[in-house]
Amino acid sequence: MKKLLLTGFEPFLQFTLNPTEEVIKALNGEEIGAYQIVGKVLPVEFAEAQQQIRQLLIDEKPDAVIALGLAGGRSKITPERIAINVMDGAKDNSGHTPTDEAIALDGADGYFSTLPIREMVNRLTAAGYPAAISNTAGTYVCNLLMYTLLYETKGSIQAGFIHIPASHQLAIEHGKVPSWSQTDLTMAIKLCIETLV
Repeated sequence: MKKLLLTGFEPFLQFTLNPTEEVIKALNGEEIGAYQIVGKVLPVEFAEAQQQIRQLLIDEKPDAVIALGLAGGRSKITPERIAINVMDGAKDNSGHTPTDEAIALDGADGYFSTLPIREMVNRLTAAGYPAAISNTAGTYVCNLLMYTLLYETKGSIQAGFIHIPASHQLAIEHGKVPSWSQTDLTMAIKLCIETLV
């Protein structure tokens, strides 16, 4: 079978849990469509996340990569269209706070996802899951990871990033934040994987 590298993140900032981590636990080792899933949870640290994804690309030699991130506050599953060459944002889990830093000095200003993001959105909405293409992955570690993936793979494989809403468990802690059941979040990502060529 083909190999899909599926990544999520650990908890970060004010979020004491990360539903992407639960998706990874649920799908690691599963066979979905033509793909065997290899799930990995990454640190929310600019330097370490970048180092780890580079090493995973070397070690796993995946045929496709989907990186997942939490967008607490979004109500839909949102495949990202583009990653930009900048790091800027709140303190990461190592204490680093970048300001207007380039991700790759020799890289393009931005790279477009090579995932079938329109097909993913269509598949999700047809199945009754709210979804939309997002045109900004931000400038935090999620954007860094997506940019690094696309910079390193240069279109040789399908690769990109999907943001997911909070889980109900996380919403209980944070009050007025849109949320999905963890089961629905996992099922939605399975549907996204099924769109891969």
